[in-house]
Amino acid sequence: MAPKTETPKKKLDGLDRRQLLDLYRTMLISRKVDDKEIQLKRQNKIFFQINGVGHEAIGAAVGHVFKPGKDWFFFYYRDRAASAGLGLSAYEMFLQAAGTPEDAQSGGRQMPAHFSSRPLNIANTSSPTGTQFLQAVGAAEAGRYGGNIEGTDVDRADDEVVLVTTGDGTTSQGEFWESLNTASNMKLPVVYLVEDNGFAISVPVADQTPGGSISKLVAAYPNFHIEDVDGCDVVASVKALERAHKHCRQGKGPALIHASVIRPYSHSLSDDESHYKTAAEREKEAARDPLVTFPRLLVEKGIVDEEVLTALDQQLDEEIQQAADRAFEASRPEPESALRWVYSEDVDPTSSLFESQPATDGQPTTMVDLINSCMRDEMRRDPRILLFGEDVADARPEALDEVKGKGGVFKVTWGLQREFGATRVFNSPLAEANIVGRAIGQALRGLRPVVEIQFFDYIWPAYHQIRNELATMRWRSADAFSCPVVIRVPYGGYIRGGAIYHSQSGASLLTHNPGLRVVCPSNALDANGLLRTAIRADDPVLFLEHKHLYRQTYNKGVYPGPDYMIPFGKAHRVQEGDDITIVTYGATVHRSVQALRGLRDEGITADILDLRTLSPVDWDSIRDSVRKTSKCLVLYEDAKSWGYGAEIAARLSEEMYTELDGPVRRLAATDTFVGYAPELEDFILPQVADIQDAVRDLVNW
Repeated sequence: MAPKTETPKKKLDGLDRRQLLDLYRTMLISRKVDDKEIQLKRQNKIFFQINGVGHEAIGAAVGHVFKPGKDWFFFYYRDRAASAGLGLSAYEMFLQAAGTPEDAQSGGRQMPAHFSSRPLNIANTSSPTGTQFLQAVGAAEAGRYGGNIEGTDVDRADDEVVLVTTGDGTTSQGEFWESLNTASNMKLPVVYLVEDNGFAISVPVADQTPGGSISKLVAAYPNFHIEDVDGCDVVASVKALERAHKHCRQGKGPALIHASVIRPYSHSLSDDESHYKTAAEREKEAARDPLVTFPRLLVEKGIVDEEVLTALDQQLDEEIQQAADRAFEASRPEPESALRWVYSEDVDPTSSLFESQPATDGQPTTMVDLINSCMRDEMRRDPRILLFGEDVADARPEALDEVKGKGGVFKVTWGLQREFGATRVFNSPLAEANIVGRAIGQALRGLRPVVEIQFFDYIWPAYHQIRNELATMRWRSADAFSCPVVIRVPYGGYIRGGAIYHSQSGASLLTHNPGLRVVCPSNALDANGLLRTAIRADDPVLFLEHKHLYRQTYNKGVYPGPDYMIPFGKAHRVQEGDDITIVTYGATVHRSVQALRGLRDEGITADILDLRTLSPVDWDSIRDSVRKTSKCLVLYEDAKSWGYGAEIAARLSEEMYTELDGPVRRLAATDTFVGYAPELEDFILPQVADIQDAVRDLVNW
């Protein structure tokens, strides 16, 4: 008998029957999960639903081309099919929709469609649109730099690629363009996938994108591979993404794929698209539905017959129903669990493990010098530390031998580039969100970035990344991801000529963010020890450095050695007294000492507490001191109303009302802006005479 010959397998543009069916299966799973969630929302079994309908083809193509666990992914809420294609199961998606602690994506803390998987390298997705771009760039930097170090926990793989996705509307965000600048300049392996469904909720592309094409706007960027593709055509999408992936793997630079997709369902169940889309527009979208066109193509090309597709449809109906039923059998969260993972539960910077004694031999030196020496010591100890920001480098590498070097506008980072090289100490663009967003992406991969915002006054473009991303990452991912980033920030007045935009404080705007540690040293030794604690801790830290204190003689300290640390949440009693407690921090610590010196002849003494860390704050020391003196003045440099001191005053009034012999008073800056003229600055900021008047008034109450 003659041997049987197999019929050649039919293909579509190089994709065989199995691959094509896998793509269709991913698309179908995504659609069915969306439809089931919509049903569950209407039954009031879940609390929110946002869909990826119309994005299934380009999403399935992502799962086919990219490598889960090797490549990295920064998604947005339409990427259900992409997540499913990479390996995220329907059951895992339903666990998130149900809000159960068994949800590995967020432990019941985030809305549905906020995709996340540590094993698959899907970085935890957040609701703010546009924050993912700079994080993706930072993640790509970490992959590149990680190849230079061994024996650390930096996750990387050879020829890895980072994918970041977005809708068309979010390309209007400034951080999108900031990220393009850096990705292009550094030739980073980042694929930008713009899933253009024509509307940002109800706002059409024409109202957002000049000329209506984001790919044409990006075309002028060097090193980019740019393609337009029909994102409803899964085969074409696979091929476009393969070319983009290859371009990045070969080290040629980033890529941008502009995928035209549809959104046949409303933005979410909180929206009704019939209020802004015409019937004709909706019919046109329905004709492009990839869940209609692709199975029809498979049958027409003889890849499969109708029976196979029907069987697959029925099989997935059963699987989806079973996954949903199983998810709703999962446990409910304990209310108190909301308090977990605000900060690291493995590394406690308030503990005695971070307490050591300083060396005492040597000549006293300034705060600038001891901050610099701390960073130098820590970079020698830990190769994962990168240092960057505006002007922090000494100079271009080719010019280093001919110039003295910059090292920051205050010279705090001077000489570090010379020792550690331009791969570890480098300048950023003049863009604060760029600095923090990239640092987040680096930290997600295991690096330990220490970055500088040049002036506190200009931190606000980065505040979105700080509050909504950096501070929340550990909590919202249920401890799957963390961002141990240290942000150094010069701040404050008393510098003569700083005026409005070089004198700002604003601690309360930072301490009001759970998940963020806020540190504010008043002297050189504390700055060294607290910065080392910040770097070795496992939480994000805002490290506030008062500009006026950088080179004062009265707050100098001796170099304490390479392992000196001070625990967070431990105030320092600068001076002891019995009549009043002064709670303060930063530049007003020394002013308190000066003020009390002038009150000696009046027989007034005070406990002066230098908080050192503002979050956490040392409530025990405050309470103990106020219990002894029965009176308290809270002194701070920021504007008085709604400031940091108001929280301390309120808590003392709540908890120690019966032990107080007078009101808790606040002395702070006036509720205006710091003026340029010395007469204005002196009037606005608390002066020694102001402190003396406030102390006398309260002592004599």
